[in-house]
This record gives sequence, C-alpha cells and structure tokens, in this order.
Amino acid sequence: MEIIEYVKTVAREGELLADVAERAGTDAPVPTCPGWHVADLLRHTGSVHRWAAGYVGEGQLEPVGFPDAPELAGGELLAWFREGHTELVRTLTEAPADVQCWTFLPTAAPSPLAFWARRQAHETSVHRLDAESALGVPYSPVEARFAEDGVDELLTGFHARPRSRVRTAEPKVLRIRAADTGAAWTVHLSPEPARTVRGSTDEAADCELTGEASWLYTALWNRLPLAGPGVTGDVSLARLWTETAGI
Repeated sequence: MEIIEYVKTVAREGELLADVAERAGTDAPVPTCPGWHVADLLRHTGSVHRWAAGYVGEGQLEPVGFPDAPELAGGELLAWFREGHTELVRTLTEAPADVQCWTFLPTAAPSPLAFWARRQAHETSVHRLDAESALGVPYSPVEARFAEDGVDELLTGFHARPRSRVRTAEPKVLRIRAADTGAAWTVHLSPEPARTVRGSTDEAADCELTGEASWLYTALWNRLPLAGPGVTGDVSLARLWTETAGI
C-alpha cells in the first residue's frame, strides 16, 4: 500500500472511532479490552497518536515514552482525542518523504514515514473495532487488502520480536490463508519467537486458519473469536494464540 493510502485510512478510522465513542459514551465498558472504558480507549489512542506524530514531526531518533493523557471525560476528552488525531494526520501528510526517525518493528518498511503511516493506520483501525464493541454494533468492514497488510504486520513484525509470548515447547507449524486475497503465511512456532515466512511452504501444517482477510485481521488481533470452520487441525494452537498473542 502507498503512504497516502495509509494516511487516508488513519484519517477515516480516527474520525469513525471518535464518532462511535461519542455515541457509546466515555463511561461505557469496552468488551474487547477487559477492564477498559471508552475513556481509557480514547486516552490510550490519543496518546499513541501524539507519540507517533512526535517521531515524524520532530525527527526523533531515540525512543521516548508515551505522553501523559489528561484526566478528562465526556466532550472534553473527545475534543482532546480529535485534536491529537488531526495533528497526526497533518504531520503524516506534510512530512518529507525522506524524514528520519525511530521505528520499532524488526521488519523493514520502505522508510520511517511509511512505517509510521502503516503502524498508525492499523493502530487506529483496531481501536475503532474496540469502540464499536463498546457501542455493541457490528464491526464496520475492513477492506481486504488493508486487512491482509495488517495480518502481515502482526505476524512478521510484532510476533517476530523477543517479547512475543506465542511459543510452543515443541516445533509446530501454523498456516494462515486469506481466502479472498490469496495471501498466505507459514508461522514456525517453537520456544523461540515465531518465525513467519510469507507464502505457503511445502511443510505440513499442524493447524490452519483460513478465512477472508477481514476475519483473519479481527480474529488474530483478538477482536473476534479465533474459532469455527476456518480453524482446522490442532485447535490448541488457535487457543494458544488467543491466550498469548495480546500486544
């Protein structure tokens, strides 16, 4: 995907998140994030937006902590969230293509700007799902190509890091197939961090997850149950994912 596509997604998903959060109310619980209320969701995502904008806008080369979120509620908190979201979109839109700044996933993006545009597109999209869970409405669609990209970021980026807890005592193979886009990933599980190969290899899979890219996206990010007819083989590996893959 092109950077501009990611930025448009950040803009659209953030606006939807804010609108849904306003309808749900900041005191509403968020079922997909146990223990959180919509206020916590807005504070977290608003802080992440400001954190990301700081790297890109200021060319920060070293990691820094998340900025503190204010103890606001109701309309004031929504206004604070929208302000940070608007600033993030502006920063990503106006940043020079060759901006240099810190990034944090092991898979190399074409540029730091591409990294942050992609990361914030998926950050905002996943938390939009959380807002919809708080409102109790069906999830708005996730476009197939974007969903495929998000699965790829999750598998080859987040779960390639040493901190990933998705591990097995003995080597296992998990294969993931997006039925609508044709994408596939072969995930090698072991006592070490998962090693993901793009594509379907000749190895026999212990467990296969097959479905539309949007279902894989929401299920692998633990926003839908990773269960049903799309899960075949050793279903304990699907349960392992659900129990240990939280970011």
